[in-house]
Amino acid sequence: MAKVYFYYSAMNAGKSTVLLQSSYNYHERGMRTLLFTPALDTRAGPDRIKSRIGLEAAALTLREDENIFEHVKGAHAAQPVACVLVDEAQFLTRAQVEQLTDVADDLNIPVLCYGLRTDFQANLFPGSAALLALADTLVELKTICHCGRKATMNLRVGPDGRGVREGAQVEIGGNDRYVAMCRRHFKEALKA
Repeated sequence: MAKVYFYYSAMNAGKSTVLLQSSYNYHERGMRTLLFTPALDTRAGPDRIKSRIGLEAAALTLREDENIFEHVKGAHAAQPVACVLVDEAQFLTRAQVEQLTDVADDLNIPVLCYGLRTDFQANLFPGSAALLALADTLVELKTICHCGRKATMNLRVGPDGRGVREGAQVEIGGNDRYVAMCRRHFKEALKA
């Protein structure tokens, strides 16, 4: 029986790198994968997943109203799909996460989702909340704070480099806007 996996972490843990490596492993064995990335994240350009260390691959761009199950079902009927991989899964809707569970349960295709657990205010993203509730397997990918401890928080920084407390939940950015930190240093940065 196929499962839904949620690989989550703070920023800069290598989620996209692990996703691309997993897809490569399937391809190396002659198996087809489908890679998805939400339309909201445009950092790698259209229809691309790119890691900070330079790995990249073509991907299908998902809109909020898109039915992933129907897309995968159609693609699988045309040519068998061995695995579905989703980058930036925190941006999925609850309905899309439910559709991914249908991919695993009804089509018997494993689904590997990679994303942030929480935003810059330590709140769950909708996609992450749904995955934490519905995924069969949860895997934390670890990264470190500047102090060497495990980073679990995502500090949003302003142009002055200081921590930001308020704003929209979603603001696309990389190292220029976010710093992964342990909880202690996250709280200290917001007090400054």
